[in-house]
Amino acid sequence: MNMLKQSWLAGNPTLNGWLVSPCAFTAETFARAGWDSVTVDLQHGVQDYLSMVACFQAMQAAPVTLMARVPWNEPGIIGKVLDGGAMGVICPMVNSREDALRLVDACRYPPMGRRSNGPIRMGGFGPGNYQRTANQTVLCIAMIETVEAVANMDAILDVEGIDAVYVGPTDLCFSMGMEPHMDCEEAEVLAIYGRLLKACKSRGMFAGLHCSAPEYAARMHAMGFDFATVNSDSGLMMQAAIAAIQKARGEAQKVHKPAY
Repeated sequence: MNMLKQSWLAGNPTLNGWLVSPCAFTAETFARAGWDSVTVDLQHGVQDYLSMVACFQAMQAAPVTLMARVPWNEPGIIGKVLDGGAMGVICPMVNSREDALRLVDACRYPPMGRRSNGPIRMGGFGPGNYQRTANQTVLCIAMIETVEAVANMDAILDVEGIDAVYVGPTDLCFSMGMEPHMDCEEAEVLAIYGRLLKACKSRGMFAGLHCSAPEYAARMHAMGFDFATVNSDSGLMMQAAIAAIQKARGEAQKVHKPAY
């Protein structure tokens, strides 16, 4: 059973953690924070396949759905992250119907796709009858992050086997001729989000978004997104460290005010 998919079907907004650090202990600690899912980032994170497996092993006991963002829409790495334990694949730069078809082909076993059989970890540690259930339980998530993808939105969403889409706001901004940033407030970007949500809901599909601030993630849930990522492990660590240092130094200045 995919707990994340069950939450979406029940209409519950979910929070996704983003793991860029290739450290099993960090993953173990991070997974206990209360996320609904945690995604290991093999595209822009400092992760490789073996560190992903180690992170998955460390997070196995936590009640989170384990996912991976692959480096590219390539069947070899997609099959390996699924065999290694991912219950969901987030694939970057899905810009066309053909891209979406390739993603589904790599994620799904026959007859839905051409994923090769050999679930080296999932066959032993995953749910029973993995090969029979994987096509229904593994989440196939296409990233919408360019103006080309937005133009081809309906064609992408109409591909059978795509469960959800995930917006990469910084690349979308780049593609629109803007400085790359998250937590967008521009009317034209929010309009795209609205169109995407409407298109997903009409098809019974799900939508997610990468956010920086928890307040923005809450707003996007209210707007209709089913899942939102809040920053990343390294980003949240840096924010907490800066806040702690500033607080400690501020308190120290109050205690050690000059006598004159």
